[in-house]
Amino acid sequence: MANEVRRTRRRGYTRISRKNQATIPVDALAQAGLRPGDELKVDAEGPGRITLVRGDNPLERYAGALSGVYPPGYLEDLRKEWES
Repeated sequence: MANEVRRTRRRGYTRISRKNQATIPVDALAQAGLRPGDELKVDAEGPGRITLVRGDNPLERYAGALSGVYPPGYLEDLRKEWES
């Protein structure tokens, strides 16, 4: 016990494990609006600095991209065809 080093936890900090894993503090996740299951892009920004950014969502990127391509009422006419 004399050689044992006690490591205290500091709020907002984390350590990198032997498997190169780090736990992100809950407060930081909440402030960033991140939730379990979110995909993150990891970039090295220089010595001692890593950024995590929510992964790109193709649905959000392309939603509304075809606005104005089809004439007004097109979708309603198409639905009527399906009902026949």
